[in-house]
Amino acid sequence: MRDYAFILFLVALLGMGFRKPFLFVLAYAYIDIVSPQRLTYLLLNSVPISLIAVGLAVAGWLAVDDKRDVRVAPRQLLILALLGYCFWTTIHADFPLEAKDKWDWVWKALAFAAFLPLTLRTKLRIEALLLFMTLSAASIIITGGLKTVLSGGGYGELNLMVSNNSGLYEGSTISTVAIAIIPLILWFTRHGTIFPPDWRVKTIAYALVFACLLIPVGTSTRTGLLCIVLLALLMLRDSKRKVAYMTALACAGLLAIPFLPASFTERMGTIKTYQGDASASTRLAVWQWTMDYARAHPMGGGFEAYRQNRIRYEKVSAREVGGQIEIQRSMEIDKARAYHSAYFEMLGEQGYPGLALWLVLNLAGLVRMEVLRRRYRHPRPDEQWVAPLASALQSAHLIYLLGATFIAIAFQPFVYMLIGAQIGLDTYVARKRAEATAGGWHTPRRGAAPA
Repeated sequence: MRDYAFILFLVALLGMGFRKPFLFVLAYAYIDIVSPQRLTYLLLNSVPISLIAVGLAVAGWLAVDDKRDVRVAPRQLLILALLGYCFWTTIHADFPLEAKDKWDWVWKALAFAAFLPLTLRTKLRIEALLLFMTLSAASIIITGGLKTVLSGGGYGELNLMVSNNSGLYEGSTISTVAIAIIPLILWFTRHGTIFPPDWRVKTIAYALVFACLLIPVGTSTRTGLLCIVLLALLMLRDSKRKVAYMTALACAGLLAIPFLPASFTERMGTIKTYQGDASASTRLAVWQWTMDYARAHPMGGGFEAYRQNRIRYEKVSAREVGGQIEIQRSMEIDKARAYHSAYFEMLGEQGYPGLALWLVLNLAGLVRMEVLRRRYRHPRPDEQWVAPLASALQSAHLIYLLGATFIAIAFQPFVYMLIGAQIGLDTYVARKRAEATAGGWHTPRRGAAPA
């Protein structure tokens, strides 16, 4: 029955796309985030639905959209430059076959991110994309939240609809994304227009925020806890009543502690004793290997270059013997360990040029959203949504960059859609300013052209 539900939903969505071609863009976003072909046993897993959706999206844009005011932002060119460089490193990869497997989905994520802003010509489209992204991720998050409440979860034990531990179904990745979308969910409770923010919408939104906060608990991921801390700091930045906010935050934290499962508190305790945890110890060893490898191969080794690593690290553990604490040290040897960091993933696979392109792309997004936050701090009535959305997108991006420190998600498609939404917002407001100037009623604002 679940197979038929997914099939009917996709058929209906794609069918409506022939009347409103932008829906093809949303259909691709849904397919890329949820991966329904991995959740079904028949039909969808044998049909290239992702390729079909993106083909229809591009064809619909070419055939229907008005392209007279199309703006190509420098960040789109950066994405294309990164795409071209990744193609070059794939051709010269240390592991050609394995690199091709990763290239097969990376190029789609980058190409769609470069194309996406061209379709975001209106506020309604920007909002629709973010709503689809949020609800698509929510289909995974709500499942994880319910299982956390019922079972408590545990590291590597929370089943998020599939047993395949990849994409958004990996614990640390979904924890990062779940916390990153909270600012967007809260934006919908104040400025959403597709679903006007009445009491029903707000109730669902706040329940979804609660489910998002449960994901790091259910997955017992330290990355998720760090993302929650950063989210709290970012919300403090935008809060008008900072003392009241900090007091409420402290009370909520104290009240939550007794309800946290033991698996979560034990896992979080290893943050201070990283040498006693194999996962944390191997991270440091792999990062050191990657820096050494990049010095010898500054152009990178292509996708999956980590497969050649061989690391040696010290593991420290403590146990009580006869009332005294005994420290035990052991040398561990491992090989073909993944990077456990998007920054080192880029350094090892794409070298210094790829890492530089990726950092510039991400930092430019943060800067542009800050420009919009400041420029629309005192907006006209019809622009009151702009600064809060720029702030929400910036916060989501910062949370991703923090989570990316500990997970190899440099090419996570969800994040590139987020970057595409940033570019779409930037080019949209730039176009509206140009139209306002041509109409003779433009109010001067500070800031540069869209990047």
